[in-house]
Amino acid sequence: MLGDGPPVVLTHGTPTWSYLWREIGNHLARDHTVYLWDLLGYGHSRPRAHTLPSVALHAECLAELLGHWGLTGDPAPALIGRDIGGGTVLRALLRHGVHARALVLMDAAVLPPWVTPLAAHMQQHIDAYRSMPNATFTHLITAHLNTATETPLAPAIADAYLQHYLGPPGQQCWLDHVAGFHDEDTRDIAHRLHQIDIPTTVIWGERDHWLPPDTGRRLHHAIPGSTFVAIPGAGHLVTEDAAGPTLHAIRHALNLRS
Repeated sequence: MLGDGPPVVLTHGTPTWSYLWREIGNHLARDHTVYLWDLLGYGHSRPRAHTLPSVALHAECLAELLGHWGLTGDPAPALIGRDIGGGTVLRALLRHGVHARALVLMDAAVLPPWVTPLAAHMQQHIDAYRSMPNATFTHLITAHLNTATETPLAPAIADAYLQHYLGPPGQQCWLDHVAGFHDEDTRDIAHRLHQIDIPTTVIWGERDHWLPPDTGRRLHHAIPGSTFVAIPGAGHLVTEDAAGPTLHAIRHALNLRS
């Protein structure tokens, strides 16, 4: 938890963790109380044995966390979700009845199909990937992470994301995440987007190769009164490619001066 003021909850996506918000969170903490968390099975969060993380499970956890943090009354929190964090936030809102004063959805995995081709291939051949030599697997996911940005990640930043997926345990962790990706977890909420009646901003990297910008525009058109912001020159990880413009868009969405 950072700062003091109206609450805002930041929900990351895959294959990242709360480290993603290191710049955004500190800036928002100037005039907000910022709540950070790691999705179950990501970062420093660990699920129970034989539990596969999924958007459905993440949404349940978020709803419980908001209760634990005392964020179920006034003022309602602003909810910001990226990638599967976007699906998590919307499922918590539409299925679990959480309250929010505003939504920000960034390169969000909501409209099916959102499972990427690599993830779908891994799901179809999960045993082969689980038995793949770890060095080969590490090379594969490193190359995949590099496609999430337009500007190559600095080695220290790439290492911060990859550290949780190194070695045989990390390989199984990544594959557990992939095994839990299901378009069905957001299919029902995709049909209920017209019910959203709070200020909503959809932010998308103009060069997102994982979830193309057209997906973001369709999400924007499905949510009444929402605003769409394209971030020039940014890939799927907009906070890494363009932290400044992304922060500006978020602050504008929350009616804050930059």
